Amino acid sequence: MSAENEDYVYDEVSGEWRPASEMQQADQAEALEVRDASGTPLSDGDSVVLIKDLKVKGAGQTLKQGTVIKSIRLTANPDEIDCRHDAIKGLVLRTEFVRKR
Repeated sequence: MSAENEDYVYDEVSGEWRPASEMQQADQAEALEVRDASGTPLSDGDSVVLIKDLKVKGAGQTLKQGTVIKSIRLTANPDEIDCRHDAIKGLVLRTEFVRKR
């Protein structure tokens, strides 16, 4: 299919018009099943609890077991989630260390 005949779809996340084939590939990537340490499926916006004390590289800080992390975001890697914590920006956690709340 030539690029000039391709349909475009508005991407609400980026605010841009993108080729339909590109959007379809992105949707397939999002279809990956992300699960916590106990096998419960996770989705964007979920809250999780740490099941182990974790030393945060570069921050010189330890997140204690039982710490609640709110509003997670899934990444392209099903083994990692992107999240925010009051003291740490840009925190990425491995799903093996969290349990859905």
